[in-house]
Amino acid sequence: MVFTPDVSDALGAASELANSALEPDTLETPSDLTEFFDRWGYTGARPRTRADLEAVRDIRPRLRELLRADRAAAVDLVNAILAEQQAVPRLVRHDRLDWHVHAIADDRPLHERVLVETAMAMIDVIRADEMERLSICAASDCDGVVVDFSRNRSRKFCSTTCGNREAQAAYRARQGDSFPG
Repeated sequence: MVFTPDVSDALGAASELANSALEPDTLETPSDLTEFFDRWGYTGARPRTRADLEAVRDIRPRLRELLRADRAAAVDLVNAILAEQQAVPRLVRHDRLDWHVHAIADDRPLHERVLVETAMAMIDVIRADEMERLSICAASDCDGVVVDFSRNRSRKFCSTTCGNREAQAAYRARQGDSFPG
């Protein structure tokens, strides 16, 4: 299944946030958060303060839990997020996106918007029974979340860094077998 751009963006942003908590932490300053906000095309209130940063940092474990949950657990997590945020879906159109669903006001804090947008995206994943699109990085030393949008469901690594590191290790292992040490 090909997801709509808003779903792909929400899942991509959520996985980036969840993975930002891994070492080295890549979300440490308000400017890091502003760059994240701009990169993923969020609308509404722009995060600027240390408090905005800390609130987003605080939701990273919850995003990771949601993205790693099995289908039944994901349903419970999505429903809990939508209920606690009092999500009210509405159709909107902005920027490069045609009509799509927002379920939280643009003036709400970014951490709340990320939670709701991720929950709304997960509704499509759950309904389409596409939970296998979400996994953990295949790199031996990484626990990053992978969101696989590929047609053939072949994405194994959370980043090109992990993929390249694993390819280099495999190459070195093959070379080590070929040459006397």
